[in-house]
Amino acid sequence: MQRRTFIAGAAGATAAGAALGTRSAWAKPEHKWKMVTTWPKNFPGLGTGANNLAKLIGEMSGGRIEVKVYGAGELVPAFEVFDAVSRGTAEMGHGSAYYWKGKSEAAQFFSTVPFGLTAQEMNGWMYYGGGLELWSELYAEFGLVPAPAGNTGVQMGGWFNKEINSVADLQGLKMRIPGLGGEVLKRAGGTPVNLPGGELFTSLQSGAIDATEWVGPYNDLAFGLYKAAKYYYYPGWHEPGTILEAMINKTVFDELPTDLKSIVQNACKVVNQDMLAEYTARNPAALQTLLTEHGVDLRRFPNDVIIRLRELSNEVVAEIADKDAFSQKTFASYQKFLKQAKEWSAISELTYLRARDEA
Repeated sequence: MQRRTFIAGAAGATAAGAALGTRSAWAKPEHKWKMVTTWPKNFPGLGTGANNLAKLIGEMSGGRIEVKVYGAGELVPAFEVFDAVSRGTAEMGHGSAYYWKGKSEAAQFFSTVPFGLTAQEMNGWMYYGGGLELWSELYAEFGLVPAPAGNTGVQMGGWFNKEINSVADLQGLKMRIPGLGGEVLKRAGGTPVNLPGGELFTSLQSGAIDATEWVGPYNDLAFGLYKAAKYYYYPGWHEPGTILEAMINKTVFDELPTDLKSIVQNACKVVNQDMLAEYTARNPAALQTLLTEHGVDLRRFPNDVIIRLRELSNEVVAEIADKDAFSQKTFASYQKFLKQAKEWSAISELTYLRARDEA
């Protein structure tokens, strides 16, 4: 009896010690990180995706890494996230690479390309087609480590305060549209404007801009953009599968032990998959709300507009590729994967979706 009592007591002490050790680990993190984002604080999908990433890193590391999230403007302005992480003001950032074309034109390939890869295809290129290796090579020049950390899927074409019935209607159009899509609009006669998400509604409502794209029904409903514009156009030719990025200060990342590096990288993979699943689930319901409760006028871009935008997009992307040797290398990799993806999707997803809709 004494022996059993001793064993039980020892086991209880061991369990209590383990629990105490766990509590101690959570109470005293080994690494305290700041994550700055380009999104409004707690914004659905994008902002909450950053929150989820921070939470996952904490949980998966047993509290050894603690990440505090700052929304756009809380610690640094939205478009200063890249520099803040590069210089070590924050250890981590969350945004999208097309915001940093001023640093490198090639960065835009790691976000989205008009008429390019979808979310599923982008993940294929990133993880198994050499995309992530190229992205890492580029960001290393700025002291950063990148990782896919979310995807919105195919976006909407945007909100317009005028009808788009022909290519001529793009002339003089002031539209918030970033990245390569903005350059395409410029060549079509429009005026691209780059604004952070928090300024879209007031800019559209005041007439400072004539149109804006943001993401899709889930986010657009949350922003109340239907109150500021009459027409909602599709498809999102400019953003067919936009990667949301995590960027980590390279010095900070390199100092982590191997297990914590793996935890951070795999937390990014989990959030990358989860965000796309959330948008796939939430967009249909949000679209129905916009149509049935708010009377949104849903329009498809005319065929001649789509054809012209595609022509201009091909020109823009080819010119970006000629900017420098790294852009050429990235473009070659992207185009090779796109060609293969198009051949496969033509007999897989595309054919299946047509068959499903026609059945």
